[in-house]
Amino acid sequence: MRSFLTNWLILTIAAAAMVAVIPGMTPVGDPPILGIAAFALFMALINASIKPIVHLISLPFAILTLGLVTLIINWLFMRLAGWLAVSLFGVGVIVDGFWWSVLGSLVMTIVSGIVGAIIGD
Repeated sequence: MRSFLTNWLILTIAAAAMVAVIPGMTPVGDPPILGIAAFALFMALINASIKPIVHLISLPFAILTLGLVTLIINWLFMRLAGWLAVSLFGVGVIVDGFWWSVLGSLVMTIVSGIVGAIIGD
């Protein structure tokens, strides 16, 4: 199991790749990396705390809808992380819409998997 700081570093790299590739993700902050790091911090906190519980509760709905509920949950978590980062720290990442968050989730999953494999679990 990875430590929280390693997970945060991996998510920061993945979020930076997401912001660089997807035009619907806008970093907020003077140096954009601070906004990306704050967004990744809240994504790591959400992933460590409430994501397992929400996914367990929504498992029957995810099975019935063939995973479409998971897209909505990921969109909500990205919006929540962006909102928390901007409202608490004044920096973060703004997600422009649902489909941008779906693409962002895909990019973050691929990049975090690659970076996690390079760093080593």
